[in-house]
Amino acid sequence: MKLALIRAKYNPYGGAERFLNDAVAALTGSDLAVQPTLFTREWPPQASATLSHRIVNPCYITSIGRDRGFADAVRQALAAAPFDLVQSYERFAGCDIYHAVDGVHAEWLRQRGRITGRVRKFGIAINPRHRFVLASERAMYLSPQFKAAICISEMVKNDILRHVDIDPVKLHVIYSGMDTEKFSPALRDTFRVPTRQKYSIPLDAPVAVFVGSGFERKGLATFLHALSLCEDAYGVVVGKDKHSARYTALAQKLGLQHRVHFAGGVADTRPYYAMADVFVLPTIYEPFGLVFLEAMACGLPVVASTTAGAAELIVEGVNGYVTDALDVTAISRAIEQSVSSTTRAAMSIAARATALTFSPQTMADQYIALYRKLLAGR
Repeated sequence: MKLALIRAKYNPYGGAERFLNDAVAALTGSDLAVQPTLFTREWPPQASATLSHRIVNPCYITSIGRDRGFADAVRQALAAAPFDLVQSYERFAGCDIYHAVDGVHAEWLRQRGRITGRVRKFGIAINPRHRFVLASERAMYLSPQFKAAICISEMVKNDILRHVDIDPVKLHVIYSGMDTEKFSPALRDTFRVPTRQKYSIPLDAPVAVFVGSGFERKGLATFLHALSLCEDAYGVVVGKDKHSARYTALAQKLGLQHRVHFAGGVADTRPYYAMADVFVLPTIYEPFGLVFLEAMACGLPVVASTTAGAAELIVEGVNGYVTDALDVTAISRAIEQSVSSTTRAAMSIAARATALTFSPQTMADQYIALYRKLLAGR
């Protein structure tokens, strides 16, 4: 089966691309003989050498022109060399399948409104970029060729139904698989002590880790405010943002300059999971969040927001806590309860057990079943 994959800007370390990579790896060697080809604007040198790709990058002036030109050029390429199925990671009218790794743009804007003032809300409302994305999203779902959306959480499925008049039969929830050998509590034996020593964090101190880039959406300000209410806990921030200096200043303002460390962007997050006792990401909108599953696989209880798809995996007080994304007091309390000496060990075991249920083989089987269904319906 020839499968076309569409991702305009392929970043091997991006969350969406990790979903894409996991899907390709899971399908390799399946009895359906899937032959994937990725259409993208560019191919970075550190990208997978095994994934077949085609670069489609017509000239453009504006960002809207760039995206519209890419979509038109991909349609022309697909018309010249048809594929059995077209699976897009962009809002692309003309795909058979949309893998909704970026969630629903209309819902993201709705949630973003909670943290923006009136002037900024007005600017967002009239921003031509957002209007273009919303129009592209609608056009994709209403396209006669559209057959299915792969929803990476029940939350995403519900968001689509909230904003789009679509037959629910077309929406399929498929969670990502997790490499529970690569992400494991055993990493503590190798990384816990040296990573803590690197940041001069006491070996017996409770540590909360935040992993994510794009600090506004991921809720770093809320994380810092919550940590300031925790008497003894340290915090480590892994990720990058063009406004990083603003958050460093906030940490200092909150008196956290000696308890919070900014690690920046890293290629391997495992040492940071290994050094920590709890994972916290109070994101304002996260369709799923693979980092939650990675952290749980490493034996960390997680504190997630109600607007994160991974909140569906959490049993309150057993493997983590779910709070409102802006509830600083509740997040602080959840951190303290997660690192308590009386609950830490049991929550670690429960978190790991949750991650073990998300196998790459289960994910692959669900993909194959969907592809067979769509091919049979032709």
